[in-house]
Amino acid sequence: MTNPDDPRLLRLAEEDNVCAVRSAVPPGESIRIAGVEYPVAAEIPTGHKIAVRPIAAGAKVVKYGAPIGSATRAIQPGDYVHTHNLKSDYLPTYTRQSGGHHLD
Repeated sequence: MTNPDDPRLLRLAEEDNVCAVRSAVPPGESIRIAGVEYPVAAEIPTGHKIAVRPIAAGAKVVKYGAPIGSATRAIQPGDYVHTHNLKSDYLPTYTRQSGGHHLD
């Protein structure tokens, strides 16, 4: 049986809606996700994330089986996922006050 995902994708958990790319994917190329070819509009550098499922604005982005943040806008399969369309859901654990770090 043929792998339905492009060999450039690294997916560690079935529930992931993004994968890391093992090697850079230049714009204009296609990448195979679940047996379907999707065009890549922006370069995706090695180790960065690509959407492998549609992700609605506000939905959790899941990588390696864990939520890593939320989509700030709708993301389609084959889209580069980075700070332009993803925000962290983690709260800061310290603040900078009087030149030092203090726990909240």
